[in-house]
Amino acid sequence: MNRNSSLLRLTTLAMLVALGVIISPILRVEGMCPMAHLINIVCAVLLGPWYSLLCATVIGILRMIFMGIPPLALTGAIFGAFFSGVFYRASGGRLIFGVLGEIFGTGIIGAIVSTPVMTLLWGYEGLTLFYYVPSFICGTLIGGSVAFLLLKQLARNGMLFQMQAQLGAKVFDTPVSAAGEALAIAAVGMIAWLAVKVALKSFFGLTGAFFDMLPMIVLCLFLIGAVTYYVSSRKEAVHGI
Repeated sequence: MNRNSSLLRLTTLAMLVALGVIISPILRVEGMCPMAHLINIVCAVLLGPWYSLLCATVIGILRMIFMGIPPLALTGAIFGAFFSGVFYRASGGRLIFGVLGEIFGTGIIGAIVSTPVMTLLWGYEGLTLFYYVPSFICGTLIGGSVAFLLLKQLARNGMLFQMQAQLGAKVFDTPVSAAGEALAIAAVGMIAWLAVKVALKSFFGLTGAFFDMLPMIVLCLFLIGAVTYYVSSRKEAVHGI
């Protein structure tokens, strides 16, 4: 890596940290910060898992100091940031796996770690081990969806690979399977179905015919999205777009 790439990496990291702090209040409630996951995935794809981990850590510390956010600012970000980069690179550059890494790292590991942290450091009582899982997963699904659409558009016009090359990061410019990514989107839908189902009943205590149907509606939307993505990708391949 040359000196220019190193300087560009640090500049990009600083910009992502600043942006992450500024946009973090958007759609935020305690236990759910979708924009943090957007920044995590973008940083993981552009710079890799270690830079993404550093980015999430700095953002979390700044939010705790200047915004009074509880330790969830760290436990709800750092694991997803790291695993997003790991999953993205292990999959050979498939963006949807960057999203899955964020869901796994934040929605499962970060959520479970958050319970003892909030109990011991913040004085919360009566929290179950999986208390934060539904809200964390819902947050990753929102932020992850935005990140996926953004990065996918950048990949289609070649800008993503140019940015990775200029940053000295690993570039995955080989075509990926449309069917594989469509199946991954459907898998995210299954996670969303479970998260919404648990959240409505256990987290928010909402019942009724509409709320009973809502998890299935969410799943159907993801399945429709998977089919639409597959069909559109096949059409682009046929027409050479």
